[in-house]
Amino acid sequence: MNRRGLLALMAALPFSSAARAEGALAGGRLVLHEAVASAHVKARNVSVWLPAGYEASDAAWPVLYMHDGQNLFDPATANFGEWGVDEHLTRLIESGQVRTPIVVGIWNTDLRLREYVPADLITALPADMRDEVQAIYGGPSLSDAYLRFLVEELKPFTDGAYRTLTGPQDTMIAGSSMGGLISMYAVMKWPQVFSAAACLSTHWPLKVEGLEPGATLDAWRERLVAAWTGVIERGLPAPGDHRFYFDRGDETLDQFYAVFQTQVDQTFRRRGYGPGDFRSLVFPGAQHNEASWNQRLDVPLTFLLSPAPTRNP
Repeated sequence: MNRRGLLALMAALPFSSAARAEGALAGGRLVLHEAVASAHVKARNVSVWLPAGYEASDAAWPVLYMHDGQNLFDPATANFGEWGVDEHLTRLIESGQVRTPIVVGIWNTDLRLREYVPADLITALPADMRDEVQAIYGGPSLSDAYLRFLVEELKPFTDGAYRTLTGPQDTMIAGSSMGGLISMYAVMKWPQVFSAAACLSTHWPLKVEGLEPGATLDAWRERLVAAWTGVIERGLPAPGDHRFYFDRGDETLDQFYAVFQTQVDQTFRRRGYGPGDFRSLVFPGAQHNEASWNQRLDVPLTFLLSPAPTRNP
C-alpha cells in the first residue's frame, strides 16, 4: 500500500517531443509521451487515451486527467494491477451513460508521496506531526510544483496536441489513495482550471504504520482531522460550479478512513455542497488496491462525465 519505491529506477530523461503509439485498446487508442520534461518536477511518461472515432471526427473533447497513469490502461506497466479505464469508458460511452473524454494518464515517479500530499495540509499540521510526515515522505511537499506542471505545462501541451474542450467544465481530475488527495487539492488550488475531482480511497491518515486502534492513533487522528477540515474549509471553492466525489472501502487500509471521511463530508456540507455537486460513498468489502478501484470505477466516471448533450462530442 505504501508505494514510495514505485519507479525508483526511473531516470529523468531529456525531453522528447516524440509520441509513441501503443496501439488499439478497448474502444480507442493509447499514445505514450515518454519522459515529458518540466521546469517544476521530474520528467515522467504521460499516456493519452483517445476514444474511438477521434481520428474520424473534427470534434473537440472533454479531458479527464488521472494520476498514477502507468496503472490505468495496460497490465504490462501496472505493477499493482490495472484500472481498466478504457474498458470502463468504452462500455459507459456505448450505453450513453457518460460523455466521451480524452484521458491523460500522468505516470508517477519516486517522488510520488511528496508530489501528491497537499502543501497546505503540511503547513497546517502541528510542528511535530509535520516533521514526522516529512520524515516518512523524504522531504517537504512538492504538490504545488506538481500542480504547476499539470496546469502550466501538461494542460497547454495536451490542448495543443489534441482536439480538446479547454474550459473548466470540460476539465476533470481523478486519482486514488494519495492520488485522491492531490485530485481534491487540484480543484481547491486551481478552480478556474478543474471543475470536478474523483477521489477514491482518499488517504487521509498520511501514513500506513501506527494505525492500530488505541490512544496513540486517537490523538494523531484528532489533530490530523482538525488540520484537514480547516484546510478544506478555507480552500474549497464556492459550490455550484465545482463537484467532488469521494469513496472508500472498509477493508485493509480503507478501514481507517471512516472517521476522517465523515468529518470531511460534514465540512463540504457546511460549505453548501449538496447531492448535485458532492457524493461520498462506502463500498463494503472493498480493499485498498487497484482491483477494488477497477471494480467500482463506473461510479466515479459516471459522476465526473455525466452526459451534457449540448456539449457532448
